[in-house]
Amino acid sequence: MCGIAGYIGNKKISDISIQQCLELMYNRGPDSKGFYKKKYIENKNVYLLHTRLSIIDLEQRSNQPFKIGSKILIYNGELYNYIELKKELIQLGYSFSTSSDTEVLLNMFIEFGWKGLDKCEGMWAFAIYDEYDNSIILCRDRFGEKPLYIFKEKNGLYFGSEIKYIVKLKGESLNINYNHIYRYLINGYKSLYKTNESFFNGITEIPTGTLLHINNEGKEKNIKYWKPCFDVDESITYEDAVLEVKNILINSVKMRLRSDVKLAFCMSGGVDSNSLISIAKKILNYDVHGFTIVNSDSRYEEKALVDSSVSELGIRHTEVYLNECNFLSRLRSLILQHDSPVYTITWYIQWLLMECIASYGYKISISGTAADELFSGYFDHHLLYLYEVYNTDKYSRSLEAWKKNIQPIVRNPFLKDSELFLKDSNFRDHIYLNVKTFSNYFKNKWFESFKEENYCKSLLKNRMLNELFHEVVPVILHEDDLNAMSFSIENRSPFLDRKLFDFTVKIPTHLLIKNGFAKAILRDSMKGIVPDRVITERRKVGFNAPIFSLIDKNSNTFREFILDKSIIFDFVKRNKIEKILKKNNLPNSFSKFLFYYINAKIFLEEFQG
Repeated sequence: MCGIAGYIGNKKISDISIQQCLELMYNRGPDSKGFYKKKYIENKNVYLLHTRLSIIDLEQRSNQPFKIGSKILIYNGELYNYIELKKELIQLGYSFSTSSDTEVLLNMFIEFGWKGLDKCEGMWAFAIYDEYDNSIILCRDRFGEKPLYIFKEKNGLYFGSEIKYIVKLKGESLNINYNHIYRYLINGYKSLYKTNESFFNGITEIPTGTLLHINNEGKEKNIKYWKPCFDVDESITYEDAVLEVKNILINSVKMRLRSDVKLAFCMSGGVDSNSLISIAKKILNYDVHGFTIVNSDSRYEEKALVDSSVSELGIRHTEVYLNECNFLSRLRSLILQHDSPVYTITWYIQWLLMECIASYGYKISISGTAADELFSGYFDHHLLYLYEVYNTDKYSRSLEAWKKNIQPIVRNPFLKDSELFLKDSNFRDHIYLNVKTFSNYFKNKWFESFKEENYCKSLLKNRMLNELFHEVVPVILHEDDLNAMSFSIENRSPFLDRKLFDFTVKIPTHLLIKNGFAKAILRDSMKGIVPDRVITERRKVGFNAPIFSLIDKNSNTFREFILDKSIIFDFVKRNKIEKILKKNNLPNSFSKFLFYYINAKIFLEEFQG
C-alpha cells in the first residue's frame, strides 16, 4: 500500500513542489519515497511520484518508481495472487530480482498487456509510463478499493491517490463543487457516487475496472478491462451455494493474509467480520487480534456478543471506547485529511479504531466490506425478497418469518410495510429518507431524484448491485482507505474477491434469504467455523453511533460552533438548525443530517478560497 501522484503535459513542475508533494504523501508511504521525471517531444513532461508502505518484500530493491526495460511503474495496492502469477511468468522465461508483487505486476503487463489484468486478483491504482512510445496508463481495480483522482486542464493531466497531491503539484487551490455539497446534505451519502462528481470542480476518479491510456500526443482512450456477467444460474442449489461460498471465502482470506508484516482485524458482533476472523483463526491457524468499538447506546452496542465470540475463538482482543473528547477539533483534522466532509459518523468512529490499531504497530487491517451487498444484508432486502417470491410456495413462510423476526427491529417507517414493493416495485423513498423536509432547510431550491442502474431483471439483485457499485461500497472504500492510510495502514477486504463476486451473482434470488435470515448462504457456509451465537443474530449494527454520544448538545461551546456566523448560512437556514438542536430525541435521519451539516460547515470554512 502506497501513495502515488503525477503529471503528464506541457507544464514544468519544480523540484521544490515535487518534494513538498512527497512530504504530503508520507502517511501513505513512510518507508521510502522517490520520483521519476522526463522531458520528451519538445515541451512535454512526465512526473511520477511514489511513497511506499512496505508490506511484501521489505527491502529497498522493491522501492518505486520501479523500472523494467522501457516501462516505469508506480503502484498503490496489493496483488494477492502474485505467487501464482510469478510461477506462470517463470515458466514463460521471466526471472525476478525481488520477491515483491510490484515486479510481478509490471512483468504481467509486459507479457500480456492490459489483458493480463484478468489474471490478477487484488486491489490497485497504478501508473505505467513507457519511455519507448511516451505513453502513460492509469488504472484502477475492479471494485475501486484504491482511489485514483484525476484533474484535466489544457495540455495536461494530474493524478493522485488524494486530492491534496493534485493541488500541490498544480500549485493552486481548487474551486468547491457546491452542487455536490447540496447532494451530500439533502440526499445523503448514498447519492455521492451516482455521478462522477466530487467536492471540487474538475476532480474526478478513474472509474472502477477501467484503464486510461494516453499516447504521446495526449489522446486518451478508456478501456473497460472488466465487464462482469450478471446472469443467474438456476441450476445452483442451496447446498451447492453454501459449499462453494465456504471454499472461495477460505481461499480469499488465505490470500489476503499474505504479508511480511502483521495484520489486525476490525471486529463487530456481525457474521461478516466474524467469518473472516474465524476462518483466519480456526482454519488457517492465524494469531488473530480483533479491534472493536464499544458504544454505550443500546441501539448500537454489541459488547456481549463480541465478548462471547472472543472467548469461544480464543483470540486477542482490544476495545476502543467512544467519548466526547475533542470531537469537533478531531473531526476538523479528519476533514482536512479527507479533503472532503466525512461521509457518515461511522467513519469518524472507524478512524478512532484505525488509530488504536496503529498504536499496536499493525500495518494492515482486514474488514468485512461488501458482504451485505453480495449476500443480502439490509432490511429492505427482506421486502424485496418477499416481492421476488410472492407467487411461490415460499411467500407465506417468508412473510411469517419477517413479521416475527424483522418487523419489530426495523426503524425506517417505510420498511415496516411487508407489501411495500408489491404495491410499487419502483419505490425508493426509504433510501433518500426525508429529503423533502431537508430541502426546506435551504435558501435555494435543490432537487435530484433517485436513480439506479439496470443490471439484471431481479429487483433484489439489482438493488444489491447498485449498492455494490454506486451507493454503499464506494463510500465504504473511500472512507476506509483514507482513514487507514492516515495512520499508514493498508486496508484489505476479503469479500471483494473476483471469484466470490462471480459466483454470488449467479446464485438464484430465492436462495438468498431463509427463515427470515438475510445472508443465509453466508451464515450456513460458516456453520462450525463462526460461533453459533453470531450466526443466529438478526440485529444489524456495525460501527455506528448517534451523534449526541460524541457531543454534549447542551454545552455553550457546541451551540456557538453550530450557530455562529459561517459561510454555511449562505446555503442553510439558521432557524432550521436551531429547531433540530431543540429536539430531545433525534430520529436517525435527522441525526445523520446534523452530522452532514457539521461536516459541510467545517469543510466550507477550511476549503473556501
